Amino acid sequence: MSLSGHQSPVMGKDEWLTPPEILARLGEFDLDPCAPMHNIRPWETAKKHYCKEENGLQQQWSGRVWLNPPFGKVAVNWLRRMAKHGNGIALIPARTETAMFYECVWGAAHAVLFIKGRPHFHHVSGERASFNSGAPICLVAYGQENVYALRRSNLGVVLAIKEEADNDNCAAIAMSAAKEPGHE
Repeated sequence: MSLSGHQSPVMGKDEWLTPPEILARLGEFDLDPCAPMHNIRPWETAKKHYCKEENGLQQQWSGRVWLNPPFGKVAVNWLRRMAKHGNGIALIPARTETAMFYECVWGAAHAVLFIKGRPHFHHVSGERASFNSGAPICLVAYGQENVYALRRSNLGVVLAIKEEADNDNCAAIAMSAAKEPGHE
């Protein structure tokens, strides 16, 4: 079964860990607002963490953020918050045709890296999943520092989206495009 299937609310599991080899290539992060519980986290993803029970969407974000949000319909809420914060890297499915991608990536991010291959995520225990992600995965950079981190990582192909353009203006343009037919 694919990771996307395992992350559906119906399956009852939406906490998966980013492979440590991906994190190691991106540098140090200040905050992970979607981290597993403190007492079971097998490796650190950032200096500070919010777990599911702390509701990272409702907390203060500061510094460089690592975001591996729950996949599915709630992911857009996390990406909107990341776009507003403007400093970090998000790991999401590479579903480039979706309204979420148009709004929160094409319309707000500085670059996207399409990961080569399909990574194997890890269970919260740290055990590597026996199946791969089941779909293409990408890393989305918000802020120029994070574009440089993607380029240095050698994890895949980096596509620059914008330089230092105004995030709000780009988001408004992308939201208009996302409302057009065929962008569900």
